Amino acid sequence: MIRNLILQVVFFVIVFNVLSWFRERSMLATDVQMPLNTYQVEQLNGDKRYVQAQGKTTVVYFFAPWCQICNLSIENLEAIHQQNSNIDIMAIALDYESRESVIDFAKRHQLTFPMAYGTPEVKIAFKVKAYPSYYILNKDNSIVGKSLGYSTETGLFLRTL
Repeated sequence: MIRNLILQVVFFVIVFNVLSWFRERSMLATDVQMPLNTYQVEQLNGDKRYVQAQGKTTVVYFFAPWCQICNLSIENLEAIHQQNSNIDIMAIALDYESRESVIDFAKRHQLTFPMAYGTPEVKIAFKVKAYPSYYILNKDNSIVGKSLGYSTETGLFLRTL
């Protein structure tokens, strides 16, 4: 009985990791240092910001306001932002119908971290092909983690360690 349970858990872990690898293989590789001061986006408040780490671990979250998985997972990102001041969050909207739809998304979820309007250049540079897509950048602006699809609050936090 115990042996059977252990085999099932091992099988599940292997299948999960293979599926994750398969989904994420088209994303940027980890351990790649992103160029500094290259990809600039406009934040919802009108300020400009580069898509890069600001001296601490940064989660770059690419989303679309119409994406149902994004609507489910964004609150996990907000919880991390509220509980961890040593982690920077930057959400970048792509493939949005209008700027108002992005603002409505932020208001509906009561988001307090920086959000920006993405550009086709940023989408291509970060190889975003599905939503949500996440990259974890260390303080040196190197990609140390990535994910595609729904992530739990715990899963997101563990990727930032």
